[in-house]
Amino acid sequence: MAEGPTILVIGPRWVGDMVMAQCLFSALKELHPEAAIDVLAPAWAAPLVKRMPEVRQQIDFPVKSGALEFGHRRRFGRELRGRYDMAYILPGSWKSALIPFFARIPRRFGNLREMRYGLLTDIVPLPDDVKRRTAQAFFGLAQGGHFRAPHLTVDAGNQAALLARFGLSPGKFAALMPGAEFGPAKRWPSEHYAALARDFMRKDLKVVLFGSTNDRDVTAQIAALSPGIVDLAGRTRLEDAIDLIAAARLAVSNDSGLMHVAAAVGTPIVAVYGSTSPANTPPLAERRELVWLGLSCSPCHQKICPLGHFNCLRTMEVARVAAAADRLLDVPAAA
Repeated sequence: MAEGPTILVIGPRWVGDMVMAQCLFSALKELHPEAAIDVLAPAWAAPLVKRMPEVRQQIDFPVKSGALEFGHRRRFGRELRGRYDMAYILPGSWKSALIPFFARIPRRFGNLREMRYGLLTDIVPLPDDVKRRTAQAFFGLAQGGHFRAPHLTVDAGNQAALLARFGLSPGKFAALMPGAEFGPAKRWPSEHYAALARDFMRKDLKVVLFGSTNDRDVTAQIAALSPGIVDLAGRTRLEDAIDLIAAARLAVSNDSGLMHVAAAVGTPIVAVYGSTSPANTPPLAERRELVWLGLSCSPCHQKICPLGHFNCLRTMEVARVAAAADRLLDVPAAA
């Protein structure tokens, strides 16, 4: 059997983008079945990348996010010389293409973005209508194969242990992901999430909150307004969140990384959009409901509402999101 190429992928720095990067990995595996694909990404991404069967290994990115550290990138690139035949650079920045360049990888694929002439050997066109459609943009770098939605594997043993630890039953709880690392313009208000949680609990559906340590203030507010909720923000590893969300009956989330995780493990998902558009980064799930008001001022793609009112999320009624959840729960509409 012929040996396939060795491929280095310079990965993105957000959870959701890393999930969507699997669209590229699966296409590369289709085009090069014997390829060995390594992903250069932040250390936090290792548990996520391990759930992608297309990837051989994750390599810790040697530079802090946003830092140039030109000399460090050059030294690290030189250490990689002779190891790879091809490189795919997912981020659009000039500096993200430096390591494959210094590694002298023969073929280096990427979109032009920050005028990366010379750093890339193969500049892949990026149509205007795809620029904000992250999954499609990543897939397009393969220049072939079939588009497949991300699919993360689930550790059944770890899942069972976690369910027992937190007193949860598979299919008997709703996963709520109320955080948004990007900023408050992506975050449905805490009081709205709390009201939705109370609605779920009235239907005998347990509610579990997921998020990082950065989301604890938000989840604490929701938990205080909805007694009986299980707040796991900051209490689980990323791989634990993957396995637990996979056991949920449904998930409700802002446009966030965990929204894409839920879709990738097959959990029905209600996605709430504010400053971004569901046309660009929807959860790639078979069963989904996309809730977006589509105001004249949105999508603005800003972290903080430039008009100061956050109406795209503040005025989104709980009843609207609850109705979307009911459609996924197959709850009959009220007469």
